[in-house]
Amino acid sequence: MEKGNILEIKDLHVTFYTEDGIVRALQGVSYEVPDNETLGVVGESGCGKSVTALTVMRLLPKPQARVEGGEIWFRDKETGQEVNLLEQSEEHMRHIRGNKISMIFQEPMTALNPVYTVGDQIMEAIMVHNPGISSKEARERAIEMLKVVGIPAPEKRVDDFPHQMSGGMRQRVMIAMALSTNPEILIADEPTTALDVTIQAQILDLMNRLQEQFGMSIILITHNLGVVAQNADRIAVMYLGRIVEKAPVRDVFHNPKHPYTEGLLASVPRLDKGGLKEHLPGITGNLPSPYNPPPGCKFHPRCPYVFDRCRVEEPPEVEVSPGHTVCCWLHTKEETKHE
Repeated sequence: MEKGNILEIKDLHVTFYTEDGIVRALQGVSYEVPDNETLGVVGESGCGKSVTALTVMRLLPKPQARVEGGEIWFRDKETGQEVNLLEQSEEHMRHIRGNKISMIFQEPMTALNPVYTVGDQIMEAIMVHNPGISSKEARERAIEMLKVVGIPAPEKRVDDFPHQMSGGMRQRVMIAMALSTNPEILIADEPTTALDVTIQAQILDLMNRLQEQFGMSIILITHNLGVVAQNADRIAVMYLGRIVEKAPVRDVFHNPKHPYTEGLLASVPRLDKGGLKEHLPGITGNLPSPYNPPPGCKFHPRCPYVFDRCRVEEPPEVEVSPGHTVCCWLHTKEETKHE
């Protein structure tokens, strides 16, 4: 692993074998997560953002999903040991999962168990990873974590059931549970989905403050470019199972290189260009079926710059500037000629 990275995903391939056919959900996904930084992973629904996260956690549904190739290297900050997560025993993964790497799932109402209090659920996470801790100590820790995430009267709310809390409060509970073991990496999968804008801002601000407090890295999975612009250090843009562009956030927003990234940015309203009254061009066409993806560059049926080579050959990843890579024939050194 490169110095300064806590997680490195290398050439990851995941395939789903379903009754309807074969879906190659991830096709050579590679990205790095630096220490104490936030990586934003963006793309349309179905592009593979969550599948990548579930592969890191070793929580893919079995037997439908299979890892066909690749490596996921994790560096333990405490020991300095580097391990390939795909080669670890399930027992070792139980130690890493939730302890070293925690995940906030998309829907807090379905992720929380409705028949247990939120305190019991946080306590369970604490006691699983700290076998010597008493239930009294675990309860005190649960109350402390509820206080950390800004839930008022945590001594009382610790005995609430999930249905007694608002969506924003449940999301805070999920964050408290994820952080209760002081993880080194927090994976936040659409952490602000179904929350109103004010609560979204509070949750994201909370995550940023907790990142500084606990010194952890964050993988922020979202389709909201505004969220990434404000909260991420680097960005990885996914399309149909591939990373098509990776760069520091500023580079992507000021100088996007992939036509898909350009299309995503163009579809976001901007106050300096008319705001909500502005006509947004959007991206033509629809996301291709994952059961029958197009040959060559997967984006070519929707690309305004498409030419012959795009239709038959998958473009390689090329570095266009330090730390900024793109998978597009427009940016290879070989001369290309547009139709």
